[in-house]
Amino acid sequence: MPLRLGILSCAHMHAHGYAHAAREREDIELVGVWDHKPERATKFGRRWEIPDVEQMDALLDRADAVVIASENVRHADHIARAAEAGKHILCEKPLATTESEANRIREAVEAAGVTFMTSFPCRLSPAYSAMRTRVQDGAVGAVLALCGTNHGTCPFDWFVEPAESGGGALMDHVVHVADLMRDLLGESPTTVYAQVNSLRLNLACEDTAFLHLTFPSGVFATLDGSWSRPSGYKTWGDVRLSATGEKGVIEADLFAQALDLFTDEAPTHREVGYGSSLDRELLAAFAGSVAEGREPP
Repeated sequence: MPLRLGILSCAHMHAHGYAHAAREREDIELVGVWDHKPERATKFGRRWEIPDVEQMDALLDRADAVVIASENVRHADHIARAAEAGKHILCEKPLATTESEANRIREAVEAAGVTFMTSFPCRLSPAYSAMRTRVQDGAVGAVLALCGTNHGTCPFDWFVEPAESGGGALMDHVVHVADLMRDLLGESPTTVYAQVNSLRLNLACEDTAFLHLTFPSGVFATLDGSWSRPSGYKTWGDVRLSATGEKGVIEADLFAQALDLFTDEAPTHREVGYGSSLDRELLAAFAGSVAEGREPP
């Protein structure tokens, strides 16, 4: 029996990617969409040929699980409602805009005992997975430093309204690479220093965000998550991560789906998982976790 999946808000553009990925899977059935802006749900429903539901509870009644793609400040409320209804949850990042919201989310999910997954598809990138394996196998020796980027075009709309998003580029783009850094090292940073500003677009929030992080092991990292790409850029941006170690450097380019390893012996270049879709990987991981009752990746 397929997983009955509802789209709980389609405010985030990634909702379309999730709907497309779900349509390609026989083990997922899209059962409807709800949004606090009915006209947005109607348009989304027509695009993906699914019912647009007027009440959130009506969507929860017909779904086994939901994808939450609402504005950032609404995540906590929507997660709490879905968890109380016993629904498994895949939520767009960032989960919360304040510590109190994050604590509320954790308490709601733990009390309900449902499967819960944050939309961090970069963890599932074949290029990153290969990088992680090579680092853990000692290909570059002990890691000394990391450098990551998640440049992008500015999404405008509610993303640039702090009352809806909680912030700008720092809130929107830092989390993916920060998650990869934590996963790669197996530890969380002890200090984070950030410089942010609105330099390009004269926004009410930051369009430029540059971070310096230090980790318990002594590794330090830089991370540029700026909305620094023009609207006509070849893609919406990039996700790149490099690790400098005692014996070499390894670099993953997640959108180019490539991995480079440079040592004193010989350089190697691999195209890893070429043609793969992170949205498909994410939906597959979520559906598998629900079906098998295991912790999401």
